[in-house]
Amino acid sequence: MDKEQIAPHVKDITRALGNKVSEADVERELNSYLTVYRVPLGTAKRSIVKKHGGNPSLLSLGVQKTIIDLTPNEFSVDLLARVVSVNEREIEVEGVTKTILYGIFGDSTATVPFTAWEADAMDVEKGDVVKIQNAYTKEFRGEVQLNLGNRTSVEKESRDALPPYEPPERPPTSVELGNLRGGMSSVSVVGRIVSIESREVDVEGQKKTVFSGLIGDSTGKAQFSAWADFELKENDVVKIDGGYSKTWRGIPQLGFDNRANVEILTDADFPSAEDIMKPSRMWIEEIAERGGAVDATIRGILIDVKEGSGLIFRCPECNRVLRKGTCRIHGEVDGTPDLRVKAVIDDGSAALTAILGKEITEGLLEKSLEDCMDGAKEAMSHEVIRDELADLLVAQPVELRGNVTSDDYGLMMISESAEVLEIDVHEEAQKLLSDLEE
Repeated sequence: MDKEQIAPHVKDITRALGNKVSEADVERELNSYLTVYRVPLGTAKRSIVKKHGGNPSLLSLGVQKTIIDLTPNEFSVDLLARVVSVNEREIEVEGVTKTILYGIFGDSTATVPFTAWEADAMDVEKGDVVKIQNAYTKEFRGEVQLNLGNRTSVEKESRDALPPYEPPERPPTSVELGNLRGGMSSVSVVGRIVSIESREVDVEGQKKTVFSGLIGDSTGKAQFSAWADFELKENDVVKIDGGYSKTWRGIPQLGFDNRANVEILTDADFPSAEDIMKPSRMWIEEIAERGGAVDATIRGILIDVKEGSGLIFRCPECNRVLRKGTCRIHGEVDGTPDLRVKAVIDDGSAALTAILGKEITEGLLEKSLEDCMDGAKEAMSHEVIRDELADLLVAQPVELRGNVTSDDYGLMMISESAEVLEIDVHEEAQKLLSDLEE
């Protein structure tokens, strides 16, 4: 920055210090921060004011961000924003009732929901322009939210410091459910409600009813959460304008609240719930690109039965698998017996780990948990059941169905069904060639 560009900021610092430090000294210090130490302008200004015993909240130039630039988990956020809406709410914190404020801030770039945890320190109303310093951001239901804590300062500015807020005219983006990805906002989807249930959750100390379930179209299915009662029922075909998406362990999930427009389509020519719930075969590579999948069906070769398969014992308190009779949370316990398979499946495009529970494992072995316990006692080793599963399953073609999640360790399917296939190699080769030609 040249002398002309830096001059307003020098005056801003000097004013914040009550003219206790000369402009020449301030200019020299600010130049040092910017050119020698390469400190950002806003940080440099706050540092100089603090160094001389001033209050950084008195600064007004060059320290604000715009709302559209906000990202989750930022600290020391400074904004100049207009109060689009503000409301009070009472919550209970450690047995004590306190009042908080919540609402929406806006500027010329976007809006952001906010929560002010110290309501007494923020005397504002709709339309006010405020200078906010030392706030922080979090992610809530897939969106950035601004939080104002006890270290945040809020000062009113002139209402003409920002132009009047006007909501951007941006129509929702139409998305098929099979193409839903995490982090989308203002989406429009049409789908059939396959299942729905309600439950009570605690949101910032307040009980709230959320309606969740499964919605689908011809391209796929997605889990959804409705944060308002739209009187949805199973089998309804609905159009949702203004939804958003987030991910849970890689699985995209649709969310919408009272800001969305939800319309029940009575004359819709739409796939039935039965058609939507029919198995939909997917390639593992495709699931990896999506980050996860709901109710996917895969076919591949089972190439490994991993350690931790067969006869296992679980902690009766937390259900974790025991290691040498020990739970990592509850220590040495008398374990509850169980059966499972941890398998690696490869379909030629990629691989994933699949978990097959007790009922599926009993079906594959054609023997019960009790039979497996007796066999292990006779052989004096639990590993005999894993060896039996490996002999039965490794190198076999299988079809699995279930939800696929992803994390740092890769893809994992929690299988709802599993079947060892008898493959007609010639027929499969013809089908593969046909798929490649399309």
